[in-house]
Formats: sequence, C-alpha cells, structure tokens
Amino acid sequence: MTEFIFMLTHNDVTRKDAIKVYEEIRAISDLKYVGFKNIGLEMDEYKTLVKMMKEDKRTIFLEVVSDSEEESIKSAKVGLELGVDCLIGTMKPYIDASMKLLKEKPIKFMPYIGDVVDHPCILRGTIEEIQNDAKEVEAKGIDGINLLAYRHATVNVEELIIKVMKIMKTPLIVAGSIKTHEQVTKMRELNVWAFTIGGAIFDKKFVQDGSYADNIKAVLKLIE
Repeated sequence: MTEFIFMLTHNDVTRKDAIKVYEEIRAISDLKYVGFKNIGLEMDEYKTLVKMMKEDKRTIFLEVVSDSEEESIKSAKVGLELGVDCLIGTMKPYIDASMKLLKEKPIKFMPYIGDVVDHPCILRGTIEEIQNDAKEVEAKGIDGINLLAYRHATVNVEELIIKVMKIMKTPLIVAGSIKTHEQVTKMRELNVWAFTIGGAIFDKKFVQDGSYADNIKAVLKLIE
C-alpha cells in the first residue's frame, strides 16, 4: 500500500501557520503520516506542533533541507529533541555525520539521493548516477531513501522511480512537487512506499473550492 505524508510546508519551508492548519485538519482519521521542514518555526512552536501530533498518535517526519554539515547536524539534533519518528532529507555529503549522531537512537533516517541543490531544492544527475547513489547510500545502513523525483527537470520521472526502486531493498519516499491527480495515482500504481505533498494542498490543487481538509481527503481517496 502506498502512503501519503502531509507536509505542513510550502516552498521547502514550514508554514508560519502550521499549528493553526494542523488544528484544522487533525480530525481526519485516515491521515496517518504528517511532517514539516527543519526551517520556518521557532523551537517552542515545533514542540507545540509535535505534542499535538503525538496526542493524535500520528507518525511524524522531519525533512532536512540544510545545505551545510553544521546545519544538517543541528537539524538532526532538533529531530531527536522533538522526538520525531523519521528524519528524511539531508544532502548526500552530510549523511555520514548525521548517521553518526542518530546511531542507536529511536529514529529512522531516509536521506536524499542524487545531486540536490538550491532552495527550494531541485534534483540533478542522470538516472544511472542516481541509481548508483541509491546503492551507495543504502549500503550505509539507512532505513530508506527520499527521492525528489518531480524536482528533476530533464529525466523521465516514471523511469527514474522505477529504476531506483528496482535496485533498492529499503522503502522509497517520493518527495516534492506532486500536484496532480495523475501523479498521485501513479505513486499508487508504481507501489511507491510513500509520497509527500505540502504546497499542492495549500494551493488547493485537488479540490479547488474546498478546504485544506477536503484536499487531504481527496489525496487519500486516490490511494485507497
């Protein structure tokens, strides 16, 4: 089954009104997975948000989009302090440092593969290069991979996902820029473990005249 991770983010930043938005959508019983980026809120706001999510017994994801080792390690420490369930993201050069910090801690780690640059993040590299990254990163003992498939400007996205999944043994999250019914349906058809959507919910791409809750429910319906 393919899972949907709702991200309280837009343009790779946690929304300032994330707590208010979460209050509006927290009654959606079928929403199991929620997340946010490592930038956008103050620590006390993140703690409030996580407390609510834990009360609702949801699985919590923190996505790290920092472009330095220092900030990546700092964000991993924030994830540990907050008690999130899974750290996703982290650029390839900083994976080892983050893994050292997370070793034997009760948190899963699913870093980026490929050449991830800029902010909002984009993905570069050939399909073969990204496949090789997947093999190399998976061999380190990570819990899964976070692939910015729809953030790649030149490759065939479906081919990229299929070929990466073919050589992987761990779960794959497809993250970033999913915004159509067709893309969500494709995630289910390809049997991707999970995908994230943030901005498209806030832009109401799935139910134009609906609420945020209506848009989340529409996505969940597509993967039933």
